[in-house]
Amino acid sequence: MITIEMDSSSGFCFGVVNAITKAEQELDNSSPLFCLGDIVHNGSEVERLKKRGLQTIDHKTLDTLKNARILFRAHGEPPSTYLLAQRNNIQVIDATCPVVLRLQQRIKTAFESHPTDNWQIVIYGKIGHAEVNGLVGQTDNTAIVIEHIEDLELVDFNKNICLFAQTTKSVTGFNQLVETIQNRINANVTFEFYDTICRQVANRIPNIRTFAVRHDIVFFVSGQKSSNGKALFDECQAVNPNSYLISTPEDIDPTLLNNVSSIGICGATSTPKWLMEQVAEKLRSITQITND
Repeated sequence: MITIEMDSSSGFCFGVVNAITKAEQELDNSSPLFCLGDIVHNGSEVERLKKRGLQTIDHKTLDTLKNARILFRAHGEPPSTYLLAQRNNIQVIDATCPVVLRLQQRIKTAFESHPTDNWQIVIYGKIGHAEVNGLVGQTDNTAIVIEHIEDLELVDFNKNICLFAQTTKSVTGFNQLVETIQNRINANVTFEFYDTICRQVANRIPNIRTFAVRHDIVFFVSGQKSSNGKALFDECQAVNPNSYLISTPEDIDPTLLNNVSSIGICGATSTPKWLMEQVAEKLRSITQITND
């Protein structure tokens, strides 16, 4: 008898739920509705909302868009994007995650109170990520983004440092970065650091490790573009090497289920529950055929 369990802690985080709820409400009221970038890093969910009328555009298209409605997704946008929307008479439906909004405000306040001639605003985050671009924008694009320890060569250790973190980064990685800076910084300058990582996301790491280790095989459902998905999948593999990243039910390889008695299904904060349920249904179908 093969058991199939879906991780109850997986699926959309609050920020993504909020953005998709706002999009659906706006699509119910009127159309068309544009979204600046994929509303979530999951192709299946993007396609579902596209069928309902949500049109995804990029920043280049936004430059030429006028007299329209546009949704800003959970990742947030820099001040320059709001100014452009205002100039082009665009109605903004702001679905920026409240956690990200608070972080933007904190960074803006720090930038305004820490003169750039003797302070550096540093952000631990993924270079080029939409959220990080929005955070850097709060500093007139002067903040230094550190993705890896090696990027610290961009920092002047003889100058004051004020460090923040992208909301979805690893707590372990942030603590390692803090320790490295503390060991390298000039003793005569100031180092301020703020752990601004969202705990709803961070707490998924211990949860998903506990879940993954319980099963013979794990199918981790995530879009290929999801940074959070990649990080959580790595955690699955670390405790259960028999873990596989899939984007749709069609990605399941039935031969992997030979001699398996327990299957786990989990996903990223950008993975819809309905997609994981489709994966579960596909697995039930496959295992039923196998058992027959």
